Amino acid sequence: MMSSPVPGLALAPQAESPAIPGRRIAVQGLMKCFSTGSGQFTAVDNVSFDVRQGEFVALLGPSGCGKSTILNMVAGLLPRSGGRILIDDDEVEPGKVNRKVGYVFQRDTLFPWRTVEQNIGYGLEIAGVAKAERGERVAKAVDRAGLTGFAQTFPRMLSGGMRQRVALMRTLILEPEILLMDEPFGALDTHTKLEMHKTLLEIWERERQTVLFVTHDLGEALTLASRIILLSARPGRLKEDFDVAIPRPRDPVGLRETAEFGRLYSHIWHSLGEEFRRTRAD
Repeated sequence: MMSSPVPGLALAPQAESPAIPGRRIAVQGLMKCFSTGSGQFTAVDNVSFDVRQGEFVALLGPSGCGKSTILNMVAGLLPRSGGRILIDDDEVEPGKVNRKVGYVFQRDTLFPWRTVEQNIGYGLEIAGVAKAERGERVAKAVDRAGLTGFAQTFPRMLSGGMRQRVALMRTLILEPEILLMDEPFGALDTHTKLEMHKTLLEIWERERQTVLFVTHDLGEALTLASRIILLSARPGRLKEDFDVAIPRPRDPVGLRETAEFGRLYSHIWHSLGEEFRRTRAD
């Protein structure tokens, strides 16, 4: 196991990783340590995994295991303490924007003074896309999100699920090849969450972006993902990597009544439950 970096000590150069056909994201020996008033603690400890082209991978684990921290390091929003992260075999540089990557946050972060269509088109506007083209793309996005009739509506007049659809389309309209999602449906009620699962699955079936999705909800992970990477309780280490061989397309409601869903849920829950118990013990 890799030891935690010593504060003030420069990291040793990392060996080059060979290119792997179809690999979009490579996480190699990833470490993250934080300093607090009571000392240093390790949040992520020697985590390694790959995500291939078109895969929908869920990072699953108990609260505090480093799921969002890993996602933020993959996005370049947070520096790492050790290890490497590659996107298309290029090393991720913290603070540098990668236009191949889109990020959907836990909260919708909509601009309250902008309408639905103005929020969705914000990224295109910043990118300098011509007004006519921007209007066409926004109109299609509004329709795809099931928001027809709400284009001129302000966020305060929308339900939580509708706001999250706007946030999702604001990211997808930029056509990212890789989509990072940090518990985007965690604050929604069960019915609205299932509706959002249906929307996301329909979009992903059509576009087949490479997705890395953070969740603590096993049912959500099984509904959406092709693979589930299970992290241990803090410090987050890779505990197990599960294939989710449930046929697609998937119905988020009907899926939960199938024998395969129940079998996988029971199998993974046993391992996840051990980490929940460790969290409570700590």
